[in-house]
Amino acid sequence: MPRILAVAEQRDGALRRLSDEIVTAARTLAEAASAEVDVLVAGSTGIGSAASGLAKFGAAKLLVAESDALKQYAPDVLAQLIADVAKKGDYVAIVFGASSIGKDLAPRVAAKVDVPLAADAIGVAFDGGKLTVKRPVYAGRALATVTLDATPGMVSIRPNVFRPQERPAAGAVEQVAVPSVEQRVKVREVRAAAGAKVDVGEAPIVVSGGRGMKGPENWHLLEDLRDAIGHTCALGASRAVVDAGWRPHGEQVGQTGKTVAPQLYFAIGISGAMQHLAGIRSARTVVAINKDPEAPIFKVADYGIVGDATEVVPRLTEELKKL
Repeated sequence: MPRILAVAEQRDGALRRLSDEIVTAARTLAEAASAEVDVLVAGSTGIGSAASGLAKFGAAKLLVAESDALKQYAPDVLAQLIADVAKKGDYVAIVFGASSIGKDLAPRVAAKVDVPLAADAIGVAFDGGKLTVKRPVYAGRALATVTLDATPGMVSIRPNVFRPQERPAAGAVEQVAVPSVEQRVKVREVRAAAGAKVDVGEAPIVVSGGRGMKGPENWHLLEDLRDAIGHTCALGASRAVVDAGWRPHGEQVGQTGKTVAPQLYFAIGISGAMQHLAGIRSARTVVAINKDPEAPIFKVADYGIVGDATEVVPRLTEELKKL
């Protein structure tokens, strides 16, 4: 039976939500190809205990690789590990996440396996036995359909596009040996953003600000709004704000930042450039606040308020606190 390999992602010994999406995308391909899904979970000792939950999303087999060498992200070791598994498993497709790690790791594996990589996919399918991928191009202004004329077909999926769907499978566990590889790249330190509560790419509610906030000295207004909403809310920012140095890159939402899929997205003082809209395409409900009634953001917003963000946001925060 054909097999598809999904490469899960973990952080600090816990699987990321993106792993559920990766398995879901792999399962979508498996159903089209009458195949089964193997999921590779690699991390420090004990990561196997976190892997069992992936069975409910369609993992027929869990390939667990545990080593203290993988406590921090080790691209040389991981790339060789995945390439070895790919060659031995005779897979028809390999699925990564197009996260910061996936964007670094997937090309390394593609080079070792000597196959092309289709990155940042928002749709995957099999057509005539070949993997076809739909991906945005030109900053999201158009969609391209790419056919991979190679086996295995290698693809990385855009986060927050493939919503996790439960399709229980066996989830049999198999241990995989971690290769001994010279690490030319080593992670020396990981610095978390100061005061970060929840990652903007995974938060169910996002409050994002743009140049309409007038300056970093007004960002406390968005922080107050976030705190009024609760611990499930994260702060985001437009590219213009990040480029100006007002906010860290980890908060950037858009084509060159993070794609988000929250239940509720506040676009505050954001005009709605195409690059930003590409990052919020999957948001369920969009609330826009902008003093320009002709701002493009209002064309995609479910609710809109025309007004100065520095005046509207404090009043919105006050009303939320009452609730």
